[in-house]
Amino acid sequence: MTIRMPGAVKGVLTAAVFATAALAATPSLAEIKGLEIIAPASPGGGWDQHARTLQQVLQDQKLASGIQVVNIPGAGGTVGLAQFVTAKKRTPTILVGGQIMLGAIVTNKSAVTLDQVTPLARLTGEYTAIVVPPDSPIKTFDDLIKKFKADPGSVSWGGGSAGGSDQILAGLIAKSVGVDPNKVNYVATAGGGELLASALGGHVTLGMGGYSEFAPQFQAGKLRAIAVSAPQRLPGSDTPTMKEQGVDLEFVNWRGVFAQSSAKPAELKELQEAVAKAVASDEWKQAVKQRGWIDLYQPSAEFASFLKQERAQIEGTLKDIGLVK
Repeated sequence: MTIRMPGAVKGVLTAAVFATAALAATPSLAEIKGLEIIAPASPGGGWDQHARTLQQVLQDQKLASGIQVVNIPGAGGTVGLAQFVTAKKRTPTILVGGQIMLGAIVTNKSAVTLDQVTPLARLTGEYTAIVVPPDSPIKTFDDLIKKFKADPGSVSWGGGSAGGSDQILAGLIAKSVGVDPNKVNYVATAGGGELLASALGGHVTLGMGGYSEFAPQFQAGKLRAIAVSAPQRLPGSDTPTMKEQGVDLEFVNWRGVFAQSSAKPAELKELQEAVAKAVASDEWKQAVKQRGWIDLYQPSAEFASFLKQERAQIEGTLKDIGLVK
């Protein structure tokens, strides 16, 4: 079974080339003063990394100044989303979000949805790594699958919030190897920091998360990656894919940014242009490469169209694996 997210990466990259050329010809933008970036998760995870990378690039490119990153963790990003939607506007504010939030909205039956914000841009995608402590008796992905099939409850899958991309992938793996997805022993965490502590401490059988989130631990020998959800091995990595190891799956988790629906047209245009300039910069491209992210940039209108398709697919997948009735 192969899972591919809507929108071909090749087409997106081609569009980005033309967008970059067009932006290069436009005059420089005035700085946005006092920008606030909401990362709806704890420090250390993918949303926080995106918020802080965007903060740095916007400042260095003189597209915004006085930027503050605010972490509002909880419920797969829906706590931060709710505050973002209901807060009285004080300064220009944007929200980092992604695939995990779509799943959390459905599973948590959130009263606030992405219909109440304005898509600014899709930014990146990232493949999921499955990791274990160095002293784990599980040495390979095949070892994991054998243990899981023999006794599903004996394997605890540590990942992000309930209903998010990690739990969706765990359910898809179960379905692919003939195990009832409802038997997945999934342990949800509030964000990257908590997940990392659980994985490092051996409190879960395995950890699941963005490859870049775990990369420093791989390099330090504190965690070992046994599989990655990419179609082929990542550049500079010897971690085998799930497909190499007999589970025909590939999966990518995307991230993007949103504006408040109350933003005036002129303010919205200013934010859209600042983000577009930032992601077209060499500094952003270098950060994307260093972190192992995939450039999936889409401007506002394309991102909004993508979200409609993505929401339908996520809801369908959650039903397939028994998380939503």
